[in-house]
Amino acid sequence: MNSIKDFIESGVLELYVMGAASPEEAAAVEQMAASHPEVQQEIDAISEQMEVYAMAHAVKPRNTVKTLVLATIDYLERMKEGELPTSPPVLTAQSRPEDFAPWLNREDMVLPADAEGVYAKIIGYTPVATTAVIWLKDATEQEVHHDEYERFLILEGTCEITAGENVYSLAAGDYFAVPLHTPHHFKVISTERCKAVLQRLSVEA
Repeated sequence: MNSIKDFIESGVLELYVMGAASPEEAAAVEQMAASHPEVQQEIDAISEQMEVYAMAHAVKPRNTVKTLVLATIDYLERMKEGELPTSPPVLTAQSRPEDFAPWLNREDMVLPADAEGVYAKIIGYTPVATTAVIWLKDATEQEVHHDEYERFLILEGTCEITAGENVYSLAAGDYFAVPLHTPHHFKVISTERCKAVLQRLSVEA
């Protein structure tokens, strides 16, 4: 019996590479790899195969994911520095930009010079509602919401939203509520960025 061959074929090397081996198994793998070059070679080969598989099956996140993550980090940092949480009004068809003047007129509510395609700054958060000011340069990728309502109040610029089979043109002062379970995406049609208040509300709100 070839003990090294049996060890390689036991499946423990795959567990080791994935970080799923027990401490005892990991110690045994490292000991065998130090003593037998063929074990280390197999570990390297498994690692390479897994990397190739991961790259081939990687799913690129939507272009808004990074934006919202960074906006959340910024919001939490502001809270740590002493900013008090506030509750912007719920967006409705009757909402107007002046309703959000206390947030829009803040000195820090500006678009950074190095902002990418989508930039956002959160102005209010509760377990059932997140409100942000967003600046959109080009377009968003298609997305669907099943458990939250997404609403917009356009502040500057013009854009089109495709929701399902319909296309809506929006300009400053316009309100739009995205229907649940409806694929949608935005496209800026003005030369300037489209700036808007974005609000996401839990369906249970």
